[in-house]
Amino acid sequence: MKCYESITEKGTSWTVVSPIVFTYKVTETQNLLDPSNDTLLLGHITDLQQLEAIKQSNKPIKRFVVVDQEVYKIYGPKLTEYLEANNVLYKILALPTTEENKSMKMALKILEEVNNFSIDRRTEPIIAIGGGVCLDIVGLAASLYRRRTPYIRVPTTLLSYIDASVGAKTGVNFANCKNKLGAYIPPAAAFLDLSFIQTVPRRHISNGLAEMLKMALMKHKGLFELLETHGRMLLDTNFQADNSVYGRNCLQVASQATRIAIVTMLEELSPNLWEDDLNRLVDFGHLISPALEMKVLPSLLHGEAVNIDMSYMVYVSKESGLLTEDDKQRIISCMVNMELPVWHEACTMELIQKSLQERLKHSGGLVRMPLPVGLGEAEISNDTSCEILHRAYSKWCDELNVSSDSNCDS
Repeated sequence: MKCYESITEKGTSWTVVSPIVFTYKVTETQNLLDPSNDTLLLGHITDLQQLEAIKQSNKPIKRFVVVDQEVYKIYGPKLTEYLEANNVLYKILALPTTEENKSMKMALKILEEVNNFSIDRRTEPIIAIGGGVCLDIVGLAASLYRRRTPYIRVPTTLLSYIDASVGAKTGVNFANCKNKLGAYIPPAAAFLDLSFIQTVPRRHISNGLAEMLKMALMKHKGLFELLETHGRMLLDTNFQADNSVYGRNCLQVASQATRIAIVTMLEELSPNLWEDDLNRLVDFGHLISPALEMKVLPSLLHGEAVNIDMSYMVYVSKESGLLTEDDKQRIISCMVNMELPVWHEACTMELIQKSLQERLKHSGGLVRMPLPVGLGEAEISNDTSCEILHRAYSKWCDELNVSSDSNCDS
């Protein structure tokens, strides 16, 4: 930290320059809830001496765990057994962490319980187990408690596995806007175990595939080709090893696809955790989708709304001369194959224009629209004309609103 003093006729001022360094781990593991695997309790500790001291100590480990109530129904007994086998003093709080409940009220409910349980804010991280909504709310609650209490993310949906768990964002919805309250406080660690995905409903697998497709279109042609070829297989097998027609190949593809999605996401996020640079490729699919998602809540899942946004933007890209008709068709076919909606009646031209106007307010006066340029490459556009937006919208509606009606209602 540095402090600079400057004296003028108006008075004295001090400028403080204090770089903030966050270090956090994203760890892929197996059998996270096996009592012999201590990753959940100790995997966040990087200091080997500290780790050894805890292992030698007779003092029981203390953990406050927030878990989505649907996840608790499936894994509650296993989680309890894990904590008791490891002699942990614990409190498990199971909550309905849905998009409709993603509020300050729920964050405060968590904080009241944390306060009653009493934890050491330096050595006893709060553990969040659930989908992206759960991880976001708990992250915000932890960042508020005693100004910053460490927390651990354990994603149990595909979407949170490759998206919410690996970044620094926390947040809740406010004033009917998605994630309007939040902080950039990364977790102490994120622990990823693909086996949680085996109990995720098919629609939620599809939901997560949308965010994987986002990273593929922006940054990685190889990932796009994996999803184009194997997307349906991943959907059919829940990213697990499979003894049916697919055989062992499935787990290999699942592991490869999730790894590429995570690495490309971390490459994009890590130099820009605080979004100082507003030109963000990870915003693809997130210009119109927040307003669409909130407008039709709860009928669209997050990834579904993102996919509808991406689908429209693919048409914008084609009309801007950045994408060939063949690539456009390949992308839309890939989306449909992964059972993602590609059109929605609530995504009107009025909603699109309003969303882009809102974008200008929060992005330094520029729309900063990420658009695919071929497959696996992208550029940020600031000068897409109204004429192109309207032309793309007309073609998008003409070509997709009939064929995707069944998708939109599912």
